[in-house]
Amino acid sequence: MPRTARTRWRIGLTATALLTAAALVPAPAHAEDVTDYAITVDPAAQGAKIDDTMYGVFFEDINRAADGGLYAELVQNRSFEYSTADNGSYTPLTSWAVGGTAQVVNDSGRLNERNRNYLSLSAGSSVTNAGYNTGIRVEQGKRYDFSVWARAEGGSTLTVSLKDAAGSLAAARQVAVKGGWAKYKATFTATRTSNRGRLAVATTNAAALDEVSLFPRDTYKNQPNGLRKDLAEKIAALKPGFVRFPGGCLVNTGSMEDYSEASGWQRKRSYQWKDTIGPVEERATNANFWGYNQSYGLGYYEYFRFSEDIGAMPLPVVPALVTGCGQNKATDDEALLKRHIQDTLDLIEFANGPATSTWGKVRAKMGHPKPFHLTHIGVGNEENLPREFFARFEKFRAAIKAKYPDITVISNSGPDDAGATFDTAWQLNREGKVDMVDEHYYNSPNWFLQHNDRYDSYDRKGPKVFLGEYASQGNAWKNGLAEAAFMTGLERNADVVKLTSYAPLLANEDYVQWRPDMIWFNNRASWNSANYEVQKLFMTNVGDRVVPSKATTTPNVSGPITGAVGLSTWATSAAYDDVKVTSADGSTLLSDDFSGDASKWTGSGRGSWSIQDGQYVQTDTAAENTMVTAGDPAWKDYDLHVKATKKSGKEGFLVAFGVKDTGNYYWWNLGGWNNTQSAIEQAVDGGKGTLLTKAGSIETGRAYDIDIKVRGRQVTLFLDGKEWGSFTDDKPAEPFRQVVTKDAKTGDLIVKVVNAQAAVARTAIDLGTARVAGTARVTTLAADADAVNTETDTPVTPVTSTFPGVAEKFTYTFPANSVTFLRIKQR
Repeated sequence: MPRTARTRWRIGLTATALLTAAALVPAPAHAEDVTDYAITVDPAAQGAKIDDTMYGVFFEDINRAADGGLYAELVQNRSFEYSTADNGSYTPLTSWAVGGTAQVVNDSGRLNERNRNYLSLSAGSSVTNAGYNTGIRVEQGKRYDFSVWARAEGGSTLTVSLKDAAGSLAAARQVAVKGGWAKYKATFTATRTSNRGRLAVATTNAAALDEVSLFPRDTYKNQPNGLRKDLAEKIAALKPGFVRFPGGCLVNTGSMEDYSEASGWQRKRSYQWKDTIGPVEERATNANFWGYNQSYGLGYYEYFRFSEDIGAMPLPVVPALVTGCGQNKATDDEALLKRHIQDTLDLIEFANGPATSTWGKVRAKMGHPKPFHLTHIGVGNEENLPREFFARFEKFRAAIKAKYPDITVISNSGPDDAGATFDTAWQLNREGKVDMVDEHYYNSPNWFLQHNDRYDSYDRKGPKVFLGEYASQGNAWKNGLAEAAFMTGLERNADVVKLTSYAPLLANEDYVQWRPDMIWFNNRASWNSANYEVQKLFMTNVGDRVVPSKATTTPNVSGPITGAVGLSTWATSAAYDDVKVTSADGSTLLSDDFSGDASKWTGSGRGSWSIQDGQYVQTDTAAENTMVTAGDPAWKDYDLHVKATKKSGKEGFLVAFGVKDTGNYYWWNLGGWNNTQSAIEQAVDGGKGTLLTKAGSIETGRAYDIDIKVRGRQVTLFLDGKEWGSFTDDKPAEPFRQVVTKDAKTGDLIVKVVNAQAAVARTAIDLGTARVAGTARVTTLAADADAVNTETDTPVTPVTSTFPGVAEKFTYTFPANSVTFLRIKQR
């Protein structure tokens, strides 16, 4: 995931909307034959080949995507391993209620060395588990498998029951326990449906418990230790070409040590595959980077098996020993590096080796003697130290290629779509002749509309691109539209862009660390976001080759940058002085030295602003985006001068220009990202994108002179009298995009058109020399731009129809705010 974890929260929780600086040419009043756009297709030419793996999914355990999500276990904290290392509010009894006397023990009487804690339950006592969300979900008539590891030297009877506030949900079960640790099982059949179930275990005599588990019998493909059926089926319905796992920030954060006595049983570890295989009771739990515990019940074996079940290529990502996601530290322990490289070689053997090999034997013992056919592996994730990362990446790649020359080893380009880290990473990747580079970015809908041509200019002879994480900033239909427009450019460049996956995949609505997400769920239901519907439409109608085509565009009516000016802070206290705005002809538009009051400035209510010693000061170091504005939204072609001083806090200060309203502006973010870099960001209806970025920090107590020169759509920025940078924001946010592909199996031409604006697009389509049938199968996604799918309402849903008017040349009217696929048979 992008940048630092803090940035993820900033961007991910920002409400977003779509702004297009374009308009349709109005049609004459009585000229129905007049069209707004034209698409010309050249069926005789040959475009890029599209691989079967073009579209896939990326699974990261964020938003409770695994435990409490795709992993079907219904008991939370089943092994009593929750810890303050996972979350400051956790205890080993989190999600458990005790009746009588019970305590969690960490001593030599434990079940095994890697499962450190167990529950000591006194005679006549009980424990009750609350599950996830509102409780344990059971459905009338369905079967549920209970298991527990227990020890009772003198013997005891466990009474296991399922209940809710209204009473029993199934007949209770009696389990006789005697002697040392052993696994005991029972099965329930639910007599009622409930979303608020509780699992209770009571004992007659003293007993020890561990790995208390309840699974629905009805898992995906009825697999043991299986997956929640509805979520797995939604992923399978996408027909993904690959599954990237397990992260994300899980891969490259925390300690790189193993889980052992020698390392002090470190809990905040990077995701290491050997922790996640073998019997579930012997898998080491771990602190999840996103603030909870991960049981590793869903581990590497289950990821491989799920990929195989849905016909997708497995694509694991391993640590490169350079942390990211705000940690940004390179590990220099050579022995540790060699161990991780060997672990990676062992992973490939686990996936591909014969059942007689060391790690192939482990796979076979788990139930899969045949290989998983691993062909691609990623090393690292969004490292913000490109040179340190690449030095280690090369050692991984050399070892992998020496033993497994056919494996594609994937590098990455850092956490952003542009900037110094991105440029350095790509330079190293090109010079190193890397197979493939993993790019990640999360941007505003406006950015995605502007950058349909992003890969048009990429070197066709350089490394291929894996777009491993991307999304616009929201789950409204306008976000799906912007992503769809961008995806037409991905397909057009399928000779360079070989793999793509939207991210994140899953979100439990009651445990959210990141928005937006593709599939939403709770303990009783799941639903598809608008973004999911876009992904599914593209993923199930890919085609095998691009058919070259061209389209007319929408006239650009953007004009010069206009707007008022603003001052802001983010988790920082700062002071401002000597604000002056001068027009291009030298006249003064605004001058404020704060020797009087602050009546010229209008605030949003956030932060604490006051005049202090002739400066305008914001003192709240917790408040985010405290912007105050002054001036006229119609101002253009002006110079802005500000003197700014950081007083305390995490970041620097922000100076805004081109301010139209609270959701539409530019600002110079000096000392952002925990005071590690500065950038120009553009907000379009609340969704921010980065136009220019540089490394650097802001000193506390030092006064900085800031000057911003706005001319037309060009902006030049000066810091303490020296030019810091400049940009020209003249890229149109084109709302009308299209691509045409051919399905080799059926011969169909697939005309894919995105109309991301609030007016219909009457379009003349010329199929050239193609000989086509007279009808097309049409799939349309169309809704109000602000529509959002929820558990109870799904306004963004595909509608299928037949269009009878197809010919070599025909006219089609694409609805407002729509994505339309026309499948046209060729004769």
